[in-house]
Amino acid sequence: MNLSRIFIERPIMTTLLVCAILLFGLVAYRALPVAALPSVDYPTIQVSAALPGASPETMAASVATPLEREFSTLAGIQQMSSSSSQSSTTVTVQFTLERNIDAAAQDIQAAISKAGGNLPTTMPRPPSYQKVNPAEQPVLYLAMSSSTLPMYTVDEYAETLLAERISMVSGVARVIVYGAQKYAVRVQLDPDLMAARGIGVDEVQQAIQGNNVNLPVGRLDGTKQAFTLDSNGQLENAAAYRPVIVAYRNGAPVRLEQLGRVIDSVENNKALAWFNGERGVMLAIQRQPGTNTVQVVDNIRKLLPTFRKEIPPAVDLVVAFDASESIRGSIGDVQFTLALTICLVVMVIFLFLRNLTATLIPGIAVPFSIIARSR
Repeated sequence: MNLSRIFIERPIMTTLLVCAILLFGLVAYRALPVAALPSVDYPTIQVSAALPGASPETMAASVATPLEREFSTLAGIQQMSSSSSQSSTTVTVQFTLERNIDAAAQDIQAAISKAGGNLPTTMPRPPSYQKVNPAEQPVLYLAMSSSTLPMYTVDEYAETLLAERISMVSGVARVIVYGAQKYAVRVQLDPDLMAARGIGVDEVQQAIQGNNVNLPVGRLDGTKQAFTLDSNGQLENAAAYRPVIVAYRNGAPVRLEQLGRVIDSVENNKALAWFNGERGVMLAIQRQPGTNTVQVVDNIRKLLPTFRKEIPPAVDLVVAFDASESIRGSIGDVQFTLALTICLVVMVIFLFLRNLTATLIPGIAVPFSIIARSR
């Protein structure tokens, strides 16, 4: 039986079959994942814990060790490492390729809960985990800056608007904010003024804490109406802190502004970020292991027009770095090389056959076979 004879004697069927295969090939080509290298990301989870004031040795002994002891009982762990610094510990757990990262995250959460009884009770919050490889470079950097607004206002938009929304995008592991400038009130006490009034730092601390509370007051019930009492005792800026009474000396109140300077500032004034010679806030976006870089970047870029509408015009939002551009450039080079190769092959066939009709058949067969294989 001659297989080619069936298609030669039935040109309409052959044409329809070729068109169908070509159509499915084009659809499959558009759905092909685009990446710089084959996806061989190991499922990696990073666990972070904090204990304010603890030394690296204390963090390693009282926090990292109990966590590592529980993590070592999990199945499929390929590698585990920890790093302890002042007030913080990071444990990185890498699983084998066979483990699903979501199932591994559930095991990590169960191990953290099991280790809770052996952790220090003074920890402000339990350890948290993220499905991210710390060795993985961010796939996208966003820069925010403003020439008129203070940096803590720019940081507020970066952390509460952009970072939270981007973290919910599929494939995003975490968003790191570099040069964070969270708003804070700084009290710069003068030792001479405090000594002259006989006031210690502990009294100032207690006065600030006692005057900055937000507790429920209660409710008043009447015969026909009920009223909910609301008393907001939180101080929101330096001007509200200055009149705070710290103590009484000789029957007169000593206010906070009489003991030093009270200014509007940020939590960490030693952390700075610069972009193109201008101070700003940088957002580094990391993807989850096993996700596609180009797809993750595309999903984030779709949100940028919405972000620009929601933030003030005085805040500039630009893309500082895009890891998918090199991947797209490489794919473009491959496409150009493939098209050039097909043209050269068809030209060589025509030079040897010197017949346009005879050249047309292999000229159609070469791109058709390539497109058909994309399925």
